[in-house]
Amino acid sequence: MSESNGSGVAGEDMDVSDVDADPIGEVRRWVDEAGSIVVLTGAGISTDSGIPDFRGPNGVWTKNPEAERLATLEHYLADPEVRRRAWRTRLASPTWDARPNAGHDALVALERAGKLHAIVTQNVDGLHQRAGNSPELVVEVHGTMFRTACWSCGDERPMDDILERVRAGEEDPACELCGGIVKSATISFGQQLVPEVIDRAFRVAAEADLLLAVGTSLQVYPAAGIVPSARQAGAGLVIVNAEPTPYDAIADAVLRGSISDVLQAITSDIR
Repeated sequence: MSESNGSGVAGEDMDVSDVDADPIGEVRRWVDEAGSIVVLTGAGISTDSGIPDFRGPNGVWTKNPEAERLATLEHYLADPEVRRRAWRTRLASPTWDARPNAGHDALVALERAGKLHAIVTQNVDGLHQRAGNSPELVVEVHGTMFRTACWSCGDERPMDDILERVRAGEEDPACELCGGIVKSATISFGQQLVPEVIDRAFRVAAEADLLLAVGTSLQVYPAAGIVPSARQAGAGLVIVNAEPTPYDAIADAVLRGSISDVLQAITSDIR
């Protein structure tokens, strides 16, 4: 691994050839030696919970490119039919019944060991918090699907309140305060990120001595930009993903296979 910021995770005397010989073992040692780990998570960490990813071989958008239209702000605001379809899709989402998996549990173990500085997640499923990670350590750069927001007045409500109205027959429920368009409190394509949230994501990444990029294609910006940012600040970089990413070439280790199994392996019996 390249030289880091003095934590002992990265050092000039490390034999990088060991990574090829025993990648899990080497990464396991780096986790042990790290004092400040930041984890960037994407949809891939939740597939073992029954939530499909987006860009993988069996991803939602791979199998049905039209589904991406429902997540695009311009179409959502302009087309009532897109909103009606979006509400039907939300109602049937597997996320409501999903439970944290072994991968999420591994990140809870990191926190309990005092090594987890933050989780920066592109997911909106809330599974990190449900697994037991402290909410204050989870940076949700793309928002949450458990709340709604009115596009006109900003009124926020629990998602369950709006879904009850959909179940009762409202196909495109309007804001009860102003009659405006209601959407999930998630960041759609074409929607501006919350500056304070993305600023925090980059700040915690720059404070890491080890960055784990887990289950993310690293193709969505600016969230993916925390990888080179953390690298430039001296952090070690481990990518855990089923498919290649644009940043594999700058990683200290790239681990394939089941994300749940890999995370369990690299966090087992951490000190």
